[in-house]
Amino acid sequence: MLSVRNPDEIWNWVRQVKEARPDLADFMDFVAITGLRLNEAIKSWNLIHRLARQGKLSEYYNEEREALEHFRFKELFIRRTKKAFVSFVPKNFMERVVNSERLGSSNNCIRKRLKSVGLKMRFHDVRKAHATILTKYLRQPEIDFLHGRVSTNIFMANYFNQL
Repeated sequence: MLSVRNPDEIWNWVRQVKEARPDLADFMDFVAITGLRLNEAIKSWNLIHRLARQGKLSEYYNEEREALEHFRFKELFIRRTKKAFVSFVPKNFMERVVNSERLGSSNNCIRKRLKSVGLKMRFHDVRKAHATILTKYLRQPEIDFLHGRVSTNIFMANYFNQL
C-alpha cells in the first residue's frame, strides 16, 4: 500500500498551490477528491468540460451514484499497466468543475503554472495521501479498485454492474 508519512504536508502543498494559482484551485480539489494520476485528472477534467458543452455529461458522470465512470472511455483511462475505473465526486463539486476553466491537454500546462510561482510538482504525493486517507474507511481491495490497481478482467467480473 502506498502511504505518506505526513499527509498534512501534502495538503499544505495543495493549499499553497491554490493560494499561489487560484486558477488551479478547483483542479487541485479535483485531484485530491479523486486521487487520479495527474495525466488522468487532466483527461478527466477536459472530458467533463467537453461532454458538458455537448449536453452529454451523463455519458460519463453517473449522477445517482455521484461517480465518474472512467471505464466508459477505455481509450483514455484503461491502459495496459495503469487504469482508472471509477472516481466518486459529489454533485455540488461537479457543478464547480463544469463551471471552471478547461485545462491544456498535457502535464506541461500544470508544470509551467507551478514553476511560475516556484512550486514543485507533487501530484504523486497527493495520490499517496488520498490512498492513506482511504485506509481509514476502506479495505485494501476497495482501495486497489479505486486506484486502478486491479486488472480489467477482475473489474468486469466483480465490480462492473450495468444496472
